[in-house]
Amino acid sequence: MGIGSEVSKVRDVPQGRGIGARLARKEDERFLHGRGRYIADLRFANLREVAFVRSPVAHARLTRVHVPDHLRASVFLASDLSDVSPIRAVSPLPGFFPTEQPPLVVDRIRQAGELVAMCVADTRAEAEDIAARVRLDYEELPAVVDMLEAQQPGAAQVHDGMANNVYVRVAFEGDMADIAANAPVRVRRQVRTSRQVMSPIECRGFVAEWDTRTSQLVLHGATQFPHVVRNGLARVLGIPELQIRVISPDVGGGFGYKAILGAEEVCLSWLAMRCGHPVRWLEDRREQLVANANCREHAYDMTAYADAQGRLVGFEAECAVDTGAYSAYPFTSAIEASQVSAILPGPYDIPAYRCSTAAIATNKCPNLPYRGVARPGCCFAMEVMIDAVARTVGRTPEAVRYANLVRPEQMPYDNASDKHFDSGDYPALLRMALEAIDVEAVRARQAAGEPDGRRIGIGMAIFSEQTAHGMTADGTRRTLYEQAFARITPDGRLEVRVGIQTIGQGLETTLAQVACSYLGIDPDRVQVKLGDTELSPYSSGAWGSRGMVWVGGAVAAACDDLASRVMAFGAALLQTTPDQVTLAEGRVASAAGSVSLEDIARAYYLAPADLPPDIDHHGLEVTAGHAPACLTGIHTGSAHACVVAVDPQTGQVEILDYVVSEDAGVVVNPMVVDGQIIGGTAQGIGTALFEEMPFSPEGQPLATTLADYLLPGSAEVPNVRVLHMETPSPYTSFGQKGVGEGGAIGPGGAIANAVNDALAPLGVEMLKLPMTPRRIVEALAAARRGDAR
Repeated sequence: MGIGSEVSKVRDVPQGRGIGARLARKEDERFLHGRGRYIADLRFANLREVAFVRSPVAHARLTRVHVPDHLRASVFLASDLSDVSPIRAVSPLPGFFPTEQPPLVVDRIRQAGELVAMCVADTRAEAEDIAARVRLDYEELPAVVDMLEAQQPGAAQVHDGMANNVYVRVAFEGDMADIAANAPVRVRRQVRTSRQVMSPIECRGFVAEWDTRTSQLVLHGATQFPHVVRNGLARVLGIPELQIRVISPDVGGGFGYKAILGAEEVCLSWLAMRCGHPVRWLEDRREQLVANANCREHAYDMTAYADAQGRLVGFEAECAVDTGAYSAYPFTSAIEASQVSAILPGPYDIPAYRCSTAAIATNKCPNLPYRGVARPGCCFAMEVMIDAVARTVGRTPEAVRYANLVRPEQMPYDNASDKHFDSGDYPALLRMALEAIDVEAVRARQAAGEPDGRRIGIGMAIFSEQTAHGMTADGTRRTLYEQAFARITPDGRLEVRVGIQTIGQGLETTLAQVACSYLGIDPDRVQVKLGDTELSPYSSGAWGSRGMVWVGGAVAAACDDLASRVMAFGAALLQTTPDQVTLAEGRVASAAGSVSLEDIARAYYLAPADLPPDIDHHGLEVTAGHAPACLTGIHTGSAHACVVAVDPQTGQVEILDYVVSEDAGVVVNPMVVDGQIIGGTAQGIGTALFEEMPFSPEGQPLATTLADYLLPGSAEVPNVRVLHMETPSPYTSFGQKGVGEGGAIGPGGAIANAVNDALAPLGVEMLKLPMTPRRIVEALAAARRGDAR
């Protein structure tokens, strides 16, 4: 459905409270006063703690687990969990190789930190002491660490029967032969991104208990996927879903790390069903760093073909994604590889395109869908290429971008990888960012030079954030509808229940604002409830910047239906007909007077004699479903521009200025959007300059504390300026688009291009992230020796 028929249903709302208002977040009041409730805050009688014995090696045959006899009742092995099925995530992509991950190692260890035994005690410290007494016998095997070497003949195999350690290959096969032979300009680059670790403030954690009254497993989890976790648990535990309830309280950051079913919650649930008391596992930071949360490791070998002005005539690439030892449930190991091939062209009008991407198995923990899901790597790769083309043809980076960007008059636009762009003005977004950064002033500063010897660079990146998609890359529909339940309570307030979970994106506020606009009720009188499979409609969870498009649309539909009923009830109380009344600011009014939502609710629930007997029997409760008209994604556009100073002596990079221009369609709450973009940009700065999880040749992770794994802090994140453009989507309820991931996508490309702009006169081009001081100094030294690449 287009936006025209939906926008007309938006009601007159309390001033500055509905869609478009910079409303303070409702949830912040409890967070700022320390009343948030996270997994570690939950209290249960007779609670016992779990610690896991984890593999000390990356690849081995496990031959025996030694448990002291006096501890045997407190230690559980794979043989104890014999009635539990392995975690299996399967993609319908042709040729996909599925894996089976046992909750506890049976015979083959495939990553350092893999679970081998579960230990339970009254305290976490005691459980860890028990774990320390468990000894493992194993025969170590050669580890596969580098994803490119993993595909070579003779490489060790992570899984028997998997050809060349490849889970799946995904390709777009455009005809490039004539273009490659005749294009005036040919530019080739090989770029890589390093493996990162997702780092939410709150690590993963779960409390499992068996409710004997209801014969139900109750799992309290820091998850952004309550219903999907229930799906997976039912499958591996072999019990009906009705016997599982998943409750997600406040979540201290998700970013995709909490969008999986992991072995820990499977083990915990199995134990709770048998032990007669609640059990809890709280992940510590070292577990999170070493064993559970890797992402982002890509390799690209790209060739761009262009005319003498830098206009692209073709583009081809061979890509790889290090996907780790297992296919994570539910997204599978295919997600990043399929995304890379599909989204690498970005918002550029490329006539011919060929790309093949392989998802590679290595002896590392599974690759998870971190904020942006392949887009940060693709944006970095493509934007570095655009700058390289610009230098080759002797034009400015912005001129080459303007020559290649999809124009607004081409919308809606289908690109070379079959992405359907619904709306947007990408050239205008780039102009907004560059005008704010003041390119001419930066160039003048470059020419004058810095007194301290540092070199100034300007960089930019522009991309499309494919949001709210309801289909996987292979065309399989992932989501049918999102549903919202809305009920007017007897005191005239509104209760909204949705299955999606909030992970910091402000849904308790923004969904109340949608309700305000469609029902005319003040957001302060709206309570949004999330994260409980027992109470909410089914949801596929918080992922892919989909909340406001799918769930916001469902809330709009439910409240619009509720508004029609309210007007009918109000008309009855006013002794007139529904076509003679209006609904605004929480009141139904006619020429004779008005009644409030409280009056209507009181009559329906407490004084039904005041209403005619033939009133709508559905009452004041509504469940409505919604899906956007386009399931392949709603495209949010963004441009990032930044200015950096690079010290050639130390390799240190300082970000002097940073601007983001963003088109998220009709913005529900600009303040919430700004927070999403700024937070994502901070994460993207980590990708560009700091974050890296290196591995030894034996597969050992080498950054096992936050002293080794560097995250950007307040001193490293500049004052990010956010500019808004509103191009409504024709496919959503009120023109909204998703926006949750965009801030994290652009920094790698923008900062890399700024560093390269600063160092180009010295013969240096940085092609690997993060651009650490060591890498910059080594590149400068290599340039002085004459072997820059």
